[in-house]
Amino acid sequence: MPKQFHGLIAMFETTPEVVRAAEKVREAGYKMWDVHSPLPIHGIDRAMGTKRSKVPRISLAGGITGFCTGMSMIWYTDGFDYKLTVGGKPFFSPLFAFPVSYELTILFTAFATIIGMFVLNGLPMHYHPVLKYPNVDRATNDLFYIVIESRDPKFDPQATRALLAEIGGQAITELED
Repeated sequence: MPKQFHGLIAMFETTPEVVRAAEKVREAGYKMWDVHSPLPIHGIDRAMGTKRSKVPRISLAGGITGFCTGMSMIWYTDGFDYKLTVGGKPFFSPLFAFPVSYELTILFTAFATIIGMFVLNGLPMHYHPVLKYPNVDRATNDLFYIVIESRDPKFDPQATRALLAEIGGQAITELED
C-alpha cells in the first residue's frame, strides 16, 4: 500500500523567525497550514490570518435557547398542564420562571460551548500525522514548526518546499499520513 502524503514540515529556531514565516505563508495564499510552538506567541493569530472563533456565537445561541426553554416550560406547566391557584397569584409570571430559566441558560450555554468547540475543532482526533515526525517533541520544548498540508488547493510539493526554504525553514521534511 503506498504511503499517503500529508504535507511538508519546516523547523524554525526563534519566535520572530516563525512569526515572519507565518506572515509569508499567509501572504503566499495558503489556507490549510498550522504553526506548532512550545509557548503562546503574541500576534501569531494575526500573522496567520486566523479568523475569530464561532464558539461565542454558538454559546450565545445555546444560552438564548436555554432561557426560552425555561420560560416556555414554566409558562406551559403553570398555565395549561397543571393549573394550580396558590393565594390568588397568576398562573404565569416571569418572576416565578426566572430561576429555572437562569439555570437552563447556564446549562444550555455550557453544553453548546463544549459541543461547538468539539465540532469546530474536529475532535476527538486520536491521531495526527505530525506525530509521526521524529523531532515533533521539540515543539513542546524549544523549536517552532510550520506544517503546510497537501490538501491545500495551492499546495505544490516543489513550490511549497521552495517557499519554506526561502522564508528560513530548516530540515524541511515530507509528512506521511
